[in-house]
Amino acid sequence: MTTLITGGAGYIGSITARLIRSTGRGVVVLDTLENGHRKAVGDAPFVQGDVADTQLVERICREHDVEDVVHFAAYKAVGESMTNPAKYFHNNVTGSQKLFEALSNVGVNRVVFSSTAGIYGTPENVPVTEDAEPRCESVYAETKLMIEKTLQWYSRTSSMRHVSLRYFNAAGAATDGTLGEDWRYSQNLIPHVMRAVLNPSTPLTVFGNDFPTPDGTGVRDYIHVEDLAHAHVAALNHLRDGGDSVTCNVGTGFGTSVMQIIEATERVTGKTVPYTVSARRPGDPAECYADTHRIQQLFDWSPTKTLDDIIATAYAWHSSHPLGHDS
Repeated sequence: MTTLITGGAGYIGSITARLIRSTGRGVVVLDTLENGHRKAVGDAPFVQGDVADTQLVERICREHDVEDVVHFAAYKAVGESMTNPAKYFHNNVTGSQKLFEALSNVGVNRVVFSSTAGIYGTPENVPVTEDAEPRCESVYAETKLMIEKTLQWYSRTSSMRHVSLRYFNAAGAATDGTLGEDWRYSQNLIPHVMRAVLNPSTPLTVFGNDFPTPDGTGVRDYIHVEDLAHAHVAALNHLRDGGDSVTCNVGTGFGTSVMQIIEATERVTGKTVPYTVSARRPGDPAECYADTHRIQQLFDWSPTKTLDDIIATAYAWHSSHPLGHDS
């Protein structure tokens, strides 16, 4: 059994690829290395290339006897998606559609898709369920929704089945300290908190302290990246066991504010987090965290790691890898 992992040289992809290999399954990683790192792939079979290259994808599938796919590859900078939407529609949407066409051509009909809770935008109610109306507030989120819809149509018109995993906020690093996120390219909060701790001359910017939340800062659902990786293995098992196509939230089921992240970091590391407060960013919801009943019931999956685990593993990684995998 071989799983093709697109974007497998990236932060979440590399940790998931390693976990899948640890279960005894084969993997082959396809990545352009625009934002990924060759070192993160280790000794797994690797091909540098684009998911939009239909002939390449077909050849990989045949040569490696690929049975299923975990599709991470995408551009994901929300701000950039608003200033250069064509780049995101072309790469994320068209690239994914070409990938699915290639998979269909060679008979690979199981796909686990890396989607996003950004599809919910500012949710009407929290915790937010998978049935909530999509309220995309960025081109990036819209591209993910368009890919979800593409997969839904494949499920209706062909034998292809899928699991779309709507991530909330992936965070932390590998427990053994060997894989993590590069803060130079990250849009996520915790890498920037770590940069502020380790480089006090670059304080964290807190965007808004006047939200209608207990401490005035935004509340999000932070899930450890290794728990997230386990959700992908559970999704692959669901499809291999003949399960139907489904969309699932992947989160912890509770929210944590920016100030709570800062306080936890100071408690775990023993260091001060320097920060400044700026105005809210357009489109930032006050609160967004997951209802996780569906994935827990369907896949028998639940997160096992705490916020302190997230902070401790992130701190260990960033302390020893200030330049990411280039360190």
